This record gives sequence, C-alpha cells and structure tokens, in this order.
Amino acid sequence: MMIYRRVLRYLRPYWYKLAASMACSIMFSIFSGMSIYLIIPLLETLFFKPDTAVKAAPSVAAPAVSLIPGWLTDMKEWIAHGFQQMVFRDTPAESLFNICIVVVVAFLFRNVFSYLQSNLMMAVEQGLIRDLRNELYRHIHALPLAYFSNERTGNLISRIMNDVPVINTGISATFQTLIKEPMLIMVYLTITLLISWKLTLIAFVVFPLAVAVIAGIGKRVHRESGLVQERIADLTSVLHETISGVKVVKAFGMEGFENRKFAAEGQGYLDTILRVTRIRNLASPSTEFLSAAAGAVIIWYGGMQVLQHEALKASEFLGFLFAIFQLMPPIKELSGVNNRIQEATAAGKRVFEILDTEPGIKDPPVPVKLDGFKDAIEFKNVAFHYVEGDPVLADISFTIKKGEVVAIVGPSGAGKSTIVDLVPRFYDPIAGGIEIDGIDLRQIQVSALREHIGIVTQETILFNDTVRNNIAYGLDDCPLERIIAAAKAANAHAFISQMPNGYESRIGERGVKISGGERQRLALARAILKNPPILILDEATSALDTESEILVQEAIERLMSGRTSIVIAHRLSTVQHADRIIVVEAGRIVESGRHADLVKKKDGLYKKLFDMQFRI
Repeated sequence: MMIYRRVLRYLRPYWYKLAASMACSIMFSIFSGMSIYLIIPLLETLFFKPDTAVKAAPSVAAPAVSLIPGWLTDMKEWIAHGFQQMVFRDTPAESLFNICIVVVVAFLFRNVFSYLQSNLMMAVEQGLIRDLRNELYRHIHALPLAYFSNERTGNLISRIMNDVPVINTGISATFQTLIKEPMLIMVYLTITLLISWKLTLIAFVVFPLAVAVIAGIGKRVHRESGLVQERIADLTSVLHETISGVKVVKAFGMEGFENRKFAAEGQGYLDTILRVTRIRNLASPSTEFLSAAAGAVIIWYGGMQVLQHEALKASEFLGFLFAIFQLMPPIKELSGVNNRIQEATAAGKRVFEILDTEPGIKDPPVPVKLDGFKDAIEFKNVAFHYVEGDPVLADISFTIKKGEVVAIVGPSGAGKSTIVDLVPRFYDPIAGGIEIDGIDLRQIQVSALREHIGIVTQETILFNDTVRNNIAYGLDDCPLERIIAAAKAANAHAFISQMPNGYESRIGERGVKISGGERQRLALARAILKNPPILILDEATSALDTESEILVQEAIERLMSGRTSIVIAHRLSTVQHADRIIVVEAGRIVESGRHADLVKKKDGLYKKLFDMQFRI
C-alpha cells in the first residue's frame, strides 16, 4: 500500500473539491434513505383504514429485548411523530398528496447531490490524471540520453497514456465508492435496524463469506494486473516501431510479418485481459448470490413474523425489504473496490519506476554563472563508457579556442559522436573533465550551458507543425522577419516560398512532406535563429545528394562564420579547411593537425581514410 498512499499525495491540491464531494455523498445517502423510508407511510395510507393512517405513526413498538440504543429509538419516534404531523391529514387522499410531494422533493435533492458529487469527483480525477502525466512528461525530459537507450518508446508512451488512467480508477474507488457506498449502507442499515434488528442480524450472516471471497479474488487481480499493463506496453511498442519504420516495412515487403507480430502481441494481451476479467468478475456474482441467499432467508423469517406472530406490520416488512435490497447495489459495488485498488497499485508501480529514476545529469546545488563564451573549451583526460567494462573514450585531451573550426574524424565506432555529446552534457565523463572558460561543465546549470550551443545532426528532428514554428522552435512571438532572414541564410527561403502556405505550411511528422535536403536546411535555419556561440555539426551533410549538399554546405559556412564549431564528417572534403582536424580511433586521439600536414603522414590514419575516399 506504500505505492497507493504515494498516489494519494497528488490529491492535496484538490482537497476542497474532495471535501465538497464527500459532503454531497453524505447528503445523497440521507435523501436516498428518506426516499426508501417514505414507502412505509405510503403503504399505510393506501392499504389501511383512514383513521389508522392518520393516527398511527409508521413505526413498530419496541421489542421486549432490543439491541437498539434507547436514544436512537427515541430519535426515531421523534422524527416519526414530526413526519406524522407534517404529512398525515384528515383524509387518506390529502395524506397521499402530501406524501407524493415529499417523495418528489426527496428524489429531487437526492439527484441534485448525486449530480454535484459526480462533477466534483470528475474534476478531481481528471486533475490527477493531468498532474501525473505532466510530472511524468517533465521527468522524462530530465532523464539523460542513456535512459532512452535502454527503454522502448512504446513502453514509455504506454505508461503515460494507459497506466495513469488505471491509477485514476483506484482514486475513484477510494473517494467515491468507499465513501458513497458505505454511507448508503449505513443509512439503509439504520432503517432496517429501526424496523427490526433481528431481521437485520440474519441479513448480515452472509457478510463474512462475501468478504473472504472478495479478499481472495483481490490478491489474484493484483498479480495479474501488472501483466496486463506490460502486455499493452508491448502492443504499443510494436505499433510505434512499425509506424515509425513503415518505409522499411514496405521496402522489404514485411507487411505480412509485421501483421503476424502485431496479431501475436494482440493475442497475448487478449489472453491476459480475459484471464484478469474472469478473475475480477467472480467478485460481483459471488457477492450477489450470497446476498440473494440471505434475502430468501429474510423473506421467509420476516413473512413468518407478519403472518403468524404479528410482530411486524405488513407495511413495515415491505419497507424493510425495500431497504435491505437497496443494500445490495452498494455492497456489490464495494465488492469490486479492492480489485480496482489492486489494479491501480500495479499501474502506480510502473509509473513510479519512471519517477523514481534519478536523472544522471543534474544541476549543481550552487551553479556557476556562465556569462557568454569568451575563451576556450578544454577536454582534460576524459574517459567514458556506456557499459561498465566496455570503454568508449580514454584519455581524450584537446582544446578548442574561441572562433576555431575543429573537425573530428575517424572510422565508424571510434567515439566521434560521443565526444561531441559530452559538450552539451548529454552524458558526463566517468573520468577527467571538460571545461568552458575554465569552468567545469558540471558546475554550470544545464539549461544555461545548452543555451550557448547549437546542434545540427545527420538525423534531422522536425515536428508536425508549420515551417515557421519549426524554425522558431522554443521562441515565443518571434518576428517573421527574423525567421525569414534565418531561412535565407540557410538557403531555405526559396523552397519555403513555393510551398502552398509558405511559412505556415505544415511539414508532417518528422518532416516527411519535404525532402532530406530541405529538412536539413530547416534545421540549419533553426540553429541560425538561435544564434549560439558554439556550434556542433554531426554528419550534417552525409545523407544528401550533390545539389542538396552544395546548398547545405553553403548554409553551414554562413552558420559557422564567427562561431566556435565542432564538426564531425565522414566526407573529408567537407573538413579540409578546418583550423584543426582531430583523428580518433578506438576511443583515443591518434593524430591532430591541419589537412595539409596530415595527408603528408604516409602511415597516418587520416591519410589512409583520405586515400580510401578519393581512391588515390
């Protein structure tokens, strides 16, 4: 229950709505009981002589031995007397009219309070869903890139979209069912006790059996509910991966294969949900059967009291039956509460697994202010690994002066991208350190550091939004003039102007409606608009055709002008004019210098890579 108590903390901002909802539940229960209790005087009026209806209160004489406290009996008699004075008149017709008015008023207030309670509770429940999803979303953004390497996107989406509403069902069970239904039970139980405590005791013989059945079912539901959430996460993952890679699926003719895989996951989910449903659905019929068995005993015993012993009036016995059978719906509803709480706990466990994951990249307690970029970025004996025992970088040391263009080259898997990922603190070194203007990056607030860095990668990330909003990503109310200027600098204005709605044209998810070269130029325009002093270009032109590469390369040269740039490129022709080229192999720096110097080293790795590309 620790997880469930943790979920309840999210209700603190809504305590006043919860309190109002509970008050409405109490009033709903009172008027529900009143509407049932009014059956007795109604029957008295309809089926007894006029003088009996007028003179007799709808009550029964207290038995010689009773479990009902005297004060409660006195209160009952006082209420009954007041009701008699208010409702009963000289003729049955007048009394019947008054009773009908009271019944209408009781049902009116019953439904008004039911409406208010439902709306207040809905506001609490939906607020909880929103708050939990927002916190999950914020926390996911705070997690390092390493976390996403080990988690499936579909699983994360499933936890946010599917698990959170399941948690909400547990909240509903606690603050709606566990308050409203017990209140109804108390009201109806009070009515039945006041009419006949003996009949009431017989009715509740069944309760221990029902509780034992519900508890056993609840334990099994808790075990199985976690499997349901895992199955739907698997289904979401397959769906996400297939839609994201639909081009590859079609290119390889794998539609049938993917259909079978999705069907298999769907069947697994179906089998699990049916198993859980079968277990959960045992509670309701079991409870209802036990209640019906008790009802049969009550009818027999109560009927004998009316027919033979005359201990009860027929009207009171019928009123008792109405009240006791009104107990069944709330008891039946309560039978599923434990199951819903167990399901919510299982979903909460999956949600809090994310929230309890500590971000590996954190702001320092007292961050050092970074007032612009003035001097240099320095790597000092940096080492790094993704998996312990499998080093990716070792003893990396070099300095990038302000305004320099430094290229990092080397074979695939040498660690080039990892080196540049350390600069914006996507990861932190496991040894050594990186300084900017003499300040260790770990002493700078992460957001302040990244404000100084612009990144353009081979895999261009664009959003299903307008061209304008993609270029001005994160910049509110950015003037269109600045956006157009950035687009012109990125050689993007011409093709944007030819789009149906110009800068207001939507480009589809991940920019699927435009070409690769156009996507890359939009990414460059975004970087130009940000105007960062430090620029990272990671294979920015490697996937482009010749014409697009020329346009993008021109935009890159404009972007790098006056900026400190770190460039990763497989195409060595794009880095020949760099101020310095760092050659990396197996996570170590093996060469460093200008292009003209490195190609002169006959046994050097750079010359080998250069010769391979240009077939010299």
